[in-house]
Amino acid sequence: MNRAEFASIAGEFSSFSGISGSPGKTRTFSKSHSVTSVFLSHAHQDKDVVEQARFFFENLGIAVYVDWADETMPERTNGETATRIKSQIITGTDKFVLLATNTAIASRWCNWEVGIADPFKLSKNKMALLPLADTQGGWNGNEYLQIYPRIERNPRQFGGEGYYIWYPNGDWMTLENWLKV
Repeated sequence: MNRAEFASIAGEFSSFSGISGSPGKTRTFSKSHSVTSVFLSHAHQDKDVVEQARFFFENLGIAVYVDWADETMPERTNGETATRIKSQIITGTDKFVLLATNTAIASRWCNWEVGIADPFKLSKNKMALLPLADTQGGWNGNEYLQIYPRIERNPRQFGGEGYYIWYPNGDWMTLENWLKV
């Protein structure tokens, strides 16, 4: 899916019963009322899409950790920032999702975060990509990203409803079930 489609999806959630809030609304990370929590790896330049992703996951009952929304983080990135991010990835959150935009794929921080998450999350089925093409449909994805499960909307030929985790070997499960694993 592309960025415009994802923005539409986030907007659709606001029309469903029981869903509240809107993209762009300031929220803080709290696991207390959630089934599971997600570390959302992203490029800071994609702030608009990050807000949509937060809204998407939060309306599935998922707590979303976004580093720049963490008031305890240092104002300028430094070694303490890296230590705290590493801790959040390894033990602070249940799942790891790379918001895989072209900007994120080019980011040194995002690639570092994927490298940290891989040994701790992938083997436990707790890591996935959310690939978002640019508005022209282009997605640069690196070869190594092909080894990770990805979150995608069910293709139209299979009903077009719901979101799934697609594994490199062709297996799949619903996003809702994956979030509970």
